[in-house]
Amino acid sequence: MTPFRCITPTALLLGSSIAICNAFLTSQPLHQPIVRHTTNLHVSNGSPDAPKTEAEDKQLQWDLFTRHQALDGEWWGNWDTYDYLGDRVGSTVAGVSLKPDSEGASVEHTHRILSASTQSDCNTCFSSSEVTTMPTIATYTPETLGRRHRCAAVGMVVGPSLLKSGAMSTELALRHGNGRVRVTFQHAPVWERGVEPGSCPPQGLKLFRAVVSKERLRDSNDEVTEGTIKGPPSADEEKESPPLPGNPRFFRPVPPFDWHAKWSGTSWTWGPQTGDRGWAVEELEDADAWHGRPAGDTSGVWSLRLPGGVLIQCPRVIVGGMPGICRLAWMPESEGKAGTLEDGNKAKLLRVEASVSALEPIISDDDEDMMVGFYPPTLTSLRTDMMEKVGELEGASLEERERAAEGYVFSQDEEAETKEATSTKMDVGSTSSQRTSAPIDEKLEQRIAEDPRNALDL
Repeated sequence: MTPFRCITPTALLLGSSIAICNAFLTSQPLHQPIVRHTTNLHVSNGSPDAPKTEAEDKQLQWDLFTRHQALDGEWWGNWDTYDYLGDRVGSTVAGVSLKPDSEGASVEHTHRILSASTQSDCNTCFSSSEVTTMPTIATYTPETLGRRHRCAAVGMVVGPSLLKSGAMSTELALRHGNGRVRVTFQHAPVWERGVEPGSCPPQGLKLFRAVVSKERLRDSNDEVTEGTIKGPPSADEEKESPPLPGNPRFFRPVPPFDWHAKWSGTSWTWGPQTGDRGWAVEELEDADAWHGRPAGDTSGVWSLRLPGGVLIQCPRVIVGGMPGICRLAWMPESEGKAGTLEDGNKAKLLRVEASVSALEPIISDDDEDMMVGFYPPTLTSLRTDMMEKVGELEGASLEERERAAEGYVFSQDEEAETKEATSTKMDVGSTSSQRTSAPIDEKLEQRIAEDPRNALDL
C-alpha cells in the first residue's frame, strides 16, 4: 500500500511533536517546496485539524471554496462535450463567475457565454466579442454550500445531482494557480435488453455525456457585453507570455510515460463516517497510481486522456448497491528545463476522485417486497492528492514506462501465472503476445459496442 502518515490519538497522548504536512491549513502555492510543520496539533477522529462540529465543518468548506474556487475574476474556458464513444461533439466558449460579495458572506454563481465573435485579420484592427450573461444560477452561503458542493484542498465535487431530465450529474474540479480543469459526468437511466424503457424503474445509469473545460482566471467584466475579452487559454497566449511557475501550461506535450514517476506530497480524504483527514504521502505505490492506467483496471471504466496532461475516468454504468468512482487527474506543470524560466521547477500532479452511489431503493413500510422509489444519489467519499515529482521509478526503462502507460500492467508473478494458464489453450503454431492491459471479456466488449445497454451485464 501507499505509505501514509497521519497523527494518531496515541501520539497526542504521549505529547510527541510529529512532523506532518498540514493539508488542512496550508495555503501556499504548489510550486513552492512542501513545508512540513513540527507541532502538536489537535486530533479529532485521528485527524489533525479536522472540524469537530457541524458549524466548523461548514466554515472549513466555505474557506476552501472561497480560497480556491470563488476568486476575484472569471474562469474562462472551452466547454468541450464528449459522447459515450469519446468523440467531441460540441464546444462552447464560456466563463464561470463565482463572485463573493463585499463582506465575503455569500457567492453569486453566474455563467457568461460567448454568443458572437469577430476576429480581426490585420494588426491595426480590433477583435470584438459579444457576451451573453445567463441568469444567476445560485447564491451560496456557508449554510447552503454543502448541499451540492464538497471541497477537499484544491479539489471540489459538485453533486451527484439529479437533473430535471432524470439524468445524474457529477462535477469534479482541480485548481492550480490561475488555471482550473473541470469535468462533468452525466449518466442517464437505462434498462436491460428486452425490457421496455419506462416499463419499470431504471436498472442502471449509463454515461452518455462528459463536458471538460480547461479554464484560465480572467479579470471580471460584468458590465461589458461587447468588446474584447481574453476568453479561454490559447497556445498563442502561452507562447507569447509563458506562464510563471505555479501556473499551468495547457498547451504543451505531455508524453504518456511522464505519468510514471515517483510522486510525493499530501492527500486530503473525506468520508461520511471518518470526516476530513490530512495525510503526508511519502510515495505512491503502483496499486494507488491509477493515473498511470488511463484505460482503468476493468472494462467497466470509461476514460479519456486529453492533451495537456488531463485524464478522466468514470463508470460506464452505475447500478444500485455498487458505488461508482469518478476521477480527474491533471499534470499542470512539467519539469523545468535547464536555462529556462522554469529551471529547477518540479513536475506537479493533481488528482481528485469521488465515489458516488445511486439507485438505492426505498422500501415500503407496509410491504417489504414493494419499492416505492429511489433515494437521491449521494457522495460516499472524496479524495484530493497534491503531488510533486521526486524522482524516477527505479529499475524501469523508458520503454517499460511507455508500455506501462498503455494500461494495467501485471506483476511478474501474475504475468507468469497468466502465461502458464493461457499457453495450454493456444493452438500449436499460433504466436503469443505479451498482454499489458487488464483482462477484458471480448464478447462482452463486442456486445457493448453493438448496444451500450449491454454494459449492464457488468
